[in-house]
Amino acid sequence: MAELKPNEGKNEIIEVDGVSYRRLPIKTHVITDQDKIEDVCEKYAKDIMEEGDVLFISEKCVACTQKRAIPMEEIKPRPLAKLLCKFVYKSPYGIGLSIPQTMEMALQECGTMKILWAAFWSALGKLFGKRGIFYDIAGPKARSIDGPCDCTIPPYNHYVVLGPKDPDKVAVQIKERIGFDVCIVDINDIDGVILGISDESMDRTLYARILKDNPLGQSGQQTPMGIIRKV
Repeated sequence: MAELKPNEGKNEIIEVDGVSYRRLPIKTHVITDQDKIEDVCEKYAKDIMEEGDVLFISEKCVACTQKRAIPMEEIKPRPLAKLLCKFVYKSPYGIGLSIPQTMEMALQECGTMKILWAAFWSALGKLFGKRGIFYDIAGPKARSIDGPCDCTIPPYNHYVVLGPKDPDKVAVQIKERIGFDVCIVDINDIDGVILGISDESMDRTLYARILKDNPLGQSGQQTPMGIIRKV
C-alpha cells in the first residue's frame, strides 16, 4: 500500500485552535460517471483509515459520478450569459463564471432572476470596494461551478463541472459504506466551503478551517480525496 504523503508544495499539518491535524491526500484513478462514489471511497480509503479519522472528498469528484460534468461543446450560452460573464472578476485560482459556458450553467442551476439579482447587488458592492456579494446571493450552486483550465486533469480540462446533488445525503451514504465520518468540500487555494457532512454534529466551520489551504490536487496528483487525522 502506497505511503500517504502531502502533495508537492502543500503542508501536511495545520494547527487550528491549538489542535494539530494531518491532511493526507489519497490518489485514485480518474473518476467518471461510470463510477459510484461509495465504491471509490471503499476501494481507496476504507482500509487505510483509523479511529477518529474523517474522509474529505472534493465536490468535483462527487459531481462527476453524478453525471454533472458537461462537455464545453454541449453548452449553448444565451446572450445574457455572454453579457454577464464580462463583469465577473477573473481570479487567478479558477475560471468561475467568467466565461459564457459557466455563466450559462449558473443561469440554469440558480434561475435567471436570482443571477440577475446577485449581479445587481454585486455591481453596487463594487462601487464601495466590496467583493463576494455575487456568490453570497447566488449561493453554493453558483459557487461550486468549475470551468475548464489547463491545470485540470483530462478530460475535465474541457468540461464544466456543476456542484454535486444532495451532498449531505451523499456523505451519509458514504459513511454507511466505510464506517467513518465524511465531508464533501469545495476548496481552492484561497478558501473553502463544506457542502456536505455525514453527521449533523460535525462542525462545518472547523473543517473548512482545517482545509483552508487546499491540500488536494486536481491535475497530475489525482488526489480528489483525503484523510483528516488529529496528530
